[in-house]
Amino acid sequence: MLVERDTGLIARKHFADIVELFDATDVLVVNRTRVLRARLLGMRESSGAPAEILLLKPLGGDRYEAMVHPGGKLKPGRRVIIAPDFAAEIQEVTERRTRIVQLEAALPIDDAIEKYGHIPLPPYIDRADAAEDAERYQTVFAREAGSVAAPTAGLHFTRDLLDRIAGRGVAIAEVLLHVGAGTFKPVEADDPAEHVMHEEWYSVSDEAARTINERRAGGGKVWAVGTTSVRTLESAATADGVIRAGSAETRIFIRPPYRFRAVDRLVTNFHLPRSTLIMLVAAFAGYDLTMLAYRLAIETGYRFYSYGDAMCVV
Repeated sequence: MLVERDTGLIARKHFADIVELFDATDVLVVNRTRVLRARLLGMRESSGAPAEILLLKPLGGDRYEAMVHPGGKLKPGRRVIIAPDFAAEIQEVTERRTRIVQLEAALPIDDAIEKYGHIPLPPYIDRADAAEDAERYQTVFAREAGSVAAPTAGLHFTRDLLDRIAGRGVAIAEVLLHVGAGTFKPVEADDPAEHVMHEEWYSVSDEAARTINERRAGGGKVWAVGTTSVRTLESAATADGVIRAGSAETRIFIRPPYRFRAVDRLVTNFHLPRSTLIMLVAAFAGYDLTMLAYRLAIETGYRFYSYGDAMCVV
């Protein structure tokens, strides 16, 4: 779906048509994060009952912050056996009720996670992960493991499509934001300002910052692939829209009204109601236009969520 902010035009397109929307001076920004096999399934050492650990982020060494189930049973000191040579010990409960876990394995920890972990499909996909999800739930530019969810707008791009875009003279810049479980957390407060965002780690290289800044200074548009690229760019931008290289954690919550500093075009999927993601889209496209686009998407059978269709807002 193509949505034009200036005219209010909403048009039905094939995704490959996006190539024709680029000018040679533009830059396409993608998130190179790779989904970690972050879902560890095992059993409680004390009872043999099922247990689940969802790794959220590394804390150094073999320690991770994680979500666990069942939370009431997995208290500090308890152990979960994932495999004969792979286990996790609950060390402490954080103030937001996640856990700090210590992983123990005969293999290097990264190898053990890759061998025994499962792809953490979104909670609205009501099935176990399958072998094909290990690659199907990754973008073609995914390289650095660390996310618990894919930046799914990137799933629409193929190598051939990227080559065609680059063939028009468009620069392609890679940034990095590791997607956390907070991306699935709905906004439950009546006042969105009361919603607490989980932090996510991002990084922008010197090369990426230079490419983006040079293209924009030359009159080109910055295309952000997905809400994760938007959050990275807006977190790294100065007040006048210059992208700063560096790494940090961000809790940025983009919702109406918001003045975008670094993003001119947005490629995104169709998101869940009451999500921070649809609020970001409404901030970019305008609330009324976003709601109209969503109503038309429902009426005409667009597919929503991670493996669904795309919206391009220009």
